[in-house]
Amino acid sequence: MVNRKLIRPSLSEIKDQMPRYAPMPRKRVPPEVTNAENYYYIKQMAAKTPMVVKLLDGEEIRGVIEWYDKNCIKVHRSDGPNLLILKHVIKYMYKQTEDQEPDEVDLGQVE
Repeated sequence: MVNRKLIRPSLSEIKDQMPRYAPMPRKRVPPEVTNAENYYYIKQMAAKTPMVVKLLDGEEIRGVIEWYDKNCIKVHRSDGPNLLILKHVIKYMYKQTEDQEPDEVDLGQVE
């Protein structure tokens, strides 16, 4: 029987062979690719949730989101004509709760 010796490379030799650059950081996913906005709109449309849309000029529009696309949403209102609102003029939107008057809605409780 022949005695064989196991030859292991030293750690310094392995480190010398490894590339010296750091791994590339993960690229951030653009918001339009995450589908979070789409999911939110679909959820509110399916539930026919009364929404309040606050525009950049301070105007509030109340109604139910009927449909949406990349650039705008359509709000169905019972007290007026339906509106097509461009997304770039929307400051924020929140759910209108039935138990509170529109002026009493606390924005800290926005979901």
